[in-house]
Amino acid sequence: MSIGTLILGNSGSGKSTSLRNLDPAKTLVIQCIKKPLPFRAPGWKVRENLRSDGNVIRTDDPALIEKIMRNSPHEIVVIDDYQAVMVNELMARSAERGYEKFTDIGKNAWNIFRAAGDLAEHRRVYILAHTQTDDFGAVRMKTVGKMVDQTLVPEGFFTTVLRTEVTNGVYQFSTQTNGQDCVKSPIGLFADRHIDNDLAMVDAAICKYFDLTPAASAA
Repeated sequence: MSIGTLILGNSGSGKSTSLRNLDPAKTLVIQCIKKPLPFRAPGWKVRENLRSDGNVIRTDDPALIEKIMRNSPHEIVVIDDYQAVMVNELMARSAERGYEKFTDIGKNAWNIFRAAGDLAEHRRVYILAHTQTDDFGAVRMKTVGKMVDQTLVPEGFFTTVLRTEVTNGVYQFSTQTNGQDCVKSPIGLFADRHIDNDLAMVDAAICKYFDLTPAASAA
């Protein structure tokens, strides 16, 4: 069983930037939107195709994303950001009538979220996505509308859900709910309610908490 973590936040609040200290040798980034990484660091290379070298793959195909997750040898897989997958599929099928497209979008997301916890035990998956606020003021992962929201609760697939926050120019992760959002983390995983916006630090804490041993070191 791998460890899946959901990272939520508004655009520009630091989701992608939190990747900056991850080790490129151990990390595969699946970009659902074609855009440069928002930081300068050596070791990151976009693949020209699936057979070429590199640790950044650009695709919004949910079936391919799941296949890459399961077949990749990397310890860490980051999906940035999954909400774009849903939007792109909805737009591509905008001419279709009926509810079938919403069912398909929900099922594809369901497959991805399940796969995040279904890989080898030493692996970690981080899924980045935007937030939305419902009619009652509750904040959750943004999908593509009520037809999907009624059947899919993304946060329920994850033990840890973090949310990016920016206060006076300081970028942080929230680790526990404020009473109106879906943020959560296991007891004792993080010492503070707010921590640095650093996914490498989060990953180190998760490895220590769950006593994860990389496959190469376990041999």
